[in-house]
Amino acid sequence: MLSSLALKLWSIERKSHVMALVADPGLALFAGLNAIPKKSYLSEYSHRIDRRHTLNLLGAWQDVLSGCALVSGDSINLDFHSIPYAGEHPIVQKHYVAMRSRRQPSILAFLAQDAASNVFCYSNADLRKGEEDEEVFRFLDFWQKHHADKLPGELVFDSKLTTHAGLARLDTMGIPFITLRRRNPNLIAEARALPASAWRVVSLDHVARKFRTPRVFEQPVTIAKHVFRQLFIEDLGHEEPTVLLTNQRAKPIKQLIIRYAQRMLIENALSDAVRFFHANALSSSVAMKVDFDLALLVIASGLYRRFAKGMRGYSDAQARQIFRDLVDMPASVQVTPAQVQVTFHRRAHLPILLASEIFSETPSVPWWNGAKLVLRASPS
Repeated sequence: MLSSLALKLWSIERKSHVMALVADPGLALFAGLNAIPKKSYLSEYSHRIDRRHTLNLLGAWQDVLSGCALVSGDSINLDFHSIPYAGEHPIVQKHYVAMRSRRQPSILAFLAQDAASNVFCYSNADLRKGEEDEEVFRFLDFWQKHHADKLPGELVFDSKLTTHAGLARLDTMGIPFITLRRRNPNLIAEARALPASAWRVVSLDHVARKFRTPRVFEQPVTIAKHVFRQLFIEDLGHEEPTVLLTNQRAKPIKQLIIRYAQRMLIENALSDAVRFFHANALSSSVAMKVDFDLALLVIASGLYRRFAKGMRGYSDAQARQIFRDLVDMPASVQVTPAQVQVTFHRRAHLPILLASEIFSETPSVPWWNGAKLVLRASPS
């Protein structure tokens, strides 16, 4: 597993590309091995993984994140992502692929992201059609299990994540949410029929966007026997009005609009995952294998976010920028039974590492038989 994680951290697109690195002592040392496994072994390893193993892995990772206070759970972004499949296979279903604006064979994946830290905290790529509506509740079960039965403080998602009955269940569970209603002719006609006096202008402060003074009309609406708060929003840069739906009855309108707009953070994180972690480089047509690969992406992305948190100026940087400036550095490595000493050569961004706390830490690595990792900077 550590070998597979190393490939993710080093932005290796596919397991088959490991053949060019089998003689690399650095990746092997990371995994505590003499040599990194070849493609055939890595593929066979993932054949023995099912959803239960992946959930245990994600759960252990979630426990680590909770221990280091990296994930607060005050607000969670949720989204589906379709991973395109270029071949033809009868078990691969068709889903809408946003980057190509069409339906095509793909593996549907569900992702949850902590809004405060931008850290992915859950994934599931073992989904079939008809199972999407319940995935948010499977995520909630997972979250409660690893957070002392506590529920997230807020969920933010788009209109296709669950059904109206699902929204009613979330309301019954007492979970605050913000979502969109799908635009339909009746809703659009209702918004267009409103007199100008019915709208109020809201000023969005401290936001870096072009449209800062949208017009809003608020009304209660009954869906699945539950009363929700519905907002028609115009002048946000769209031709048609945006229809926001929430069960947060006391939250100010401007906070609701700004918070839903911040849901784009998960879109940015998905873009980073596609470009650096190669999320769209489908590892197999078997969803359970893709599920394990996506779990590794969740862990690798979280490790980069944890690392960047201690680097001045890089807390919001994407993984490829962190890798290029702070990870992909030349160094000399000395290995003894008691410690592994890494001496970094002089480089432009080395002062950022020196200013952090990582050079003062000497953690013991369990898979190195307890040997300590010691980081040094070259004196010349």
